[in-house]
Amino acid sequence: MLEGRDRYVARGISTSPLVVARAEGARIWDVDGRSYIDFAGGIACQNAGQSFAPAVAAIHEQVDRYLPQCFMVGLYEPYVEVCRRLAELSPCAGAEQKSLLVNSGAEAIENAVKVARAATGRQAVVVFDNSFHGRTLLTMAMTGNVKYKRGFGPFPPAVHRVPAPYPYRGVSSDDSLAAIEHLFKADVEPDSVACVVLEPVQGEGGFIAMPDDFPARLAELCARHGIVYVDDEVQSGVGRTGPVWAIEHYGVEPDLLVSGKSLGGGLPLAGVTGRAEVMDAVDPGGLGGTFGGNPVSCAAALAVLDEVATDDFRSRADDLGRRIRKRLVEIAARIPAVGELRGLGPMLAVELVTDPETKEPAGDLAKRAIEQARKRGLVLLACGLHGNVIRVLAPISIPSEELEEGLTILEESLVDAGAGTR
Repeated sequence: MLEGRDRYVARGISTSPLVVARAEGARIWDVDGRSYIDFAGGIACQNAGQSFAPAVAAIHEQVDRYLPQCFMVGLYEPYVEVCRRLAELSPCAGAEQKSLLVNSGAEAIENAVKVARAATGRQAVVVFDNSFHGRTLLTMAMTGNVKYKRGFGPFPPAVHRVPAPYPYRGVSSDDSLAAIEHLFKADVEPDSVACVVLEPVQGEGGFIAMPDDFPARLAELCARHGIVYVDDEVQSGVGRTGPVWAIEHYGVEPDLLVSGKSLGGGLPLAGVTGRAEVMDAVDPGGLGGTFGGNPVSCAAALAVLDEVATDDFRSRADDLGRRIRKRLVEIAARIPAVGELRGLGPMLAVELVTDPETKEPAGDLAKRAIEQARKRGLVLLACGLHGNVIRVLAPISIPSEELEEGLTILEESLVDAGAGTR
């Protein structure tokens, strides 16, 4: 398989040496029969667990009925039902909610920008440092990490970036809001801005959870200027932080919400949800796509949304978050290279530094620790601008013994990678 990957798969796709044979719950088995605890979840695509049984059953049932038809050719119930459930679960402002279904988070972000531009008659987009919104040309322009952009420019214009709150690195909510006000004076007038796009927890950027006051203050600024507030929950949504949507932690009602990853239960599906008058600003034919909201993905999504909306799921997620945080606090107390532990609920990460005083990023240490963990049977992922943040994306269904084993392996791997001990 590895030889075939080198021979036939494009070099630009980054892969690990793990060759998957099967996966279930919080475990992955490779082709050699070795078992791994899963702290990656397909990059937050398996919040309900690998091979979530109700989603698998729904997929089989739907496949026996019909495969993708293209919703624009013949509408079908699963698409409408997913939009209904998203409306019922939407945290967005407005009594009536509507949705658009597409294939990926990047596609959903692009469509959210299209909707915002149509609704406001404006063009400019404001985004933040440490953001990740996708790999298309527009979403690369919106993403705050050059490693995803190298060699691909020029990028679409009218995208403006400001610092995001990052308390560990000295950027406060006041600093970020002041930067937006400065942007409105220096580069783009607010009445030219269609939307502001923010992840409540910046995923690829390093699991940086927004300070408690920031989303509300940003929402007020957007409302004051008639700007659409787009809540990017591709990674942080669908139960990843406990509630169905991470923005619920902040009590804020965005204008549009973008979902993806775990929404499809392992199949390609993403959505844009928001109040009807904003979503309906686009004329018929302006939105769509051949496979967007295909019925098989929609069938899986209905099972996933039913699960993550339950009180039991929320209770398990909250408990999981407390247990992971407790262990990571203990690990941080023993390992000086852990500069900060952060996140929301069970969406947590540790930032590694070479020196707690200078806070110099330790990207190489993170890379070595992840490799050590894989050898021990734990799948981990890095993130952050410098690749020095190790994130925990364990499925919410992970058994206690597997969680404890995984966190033990994480600590051992950090030590063996050279993180040191106190």
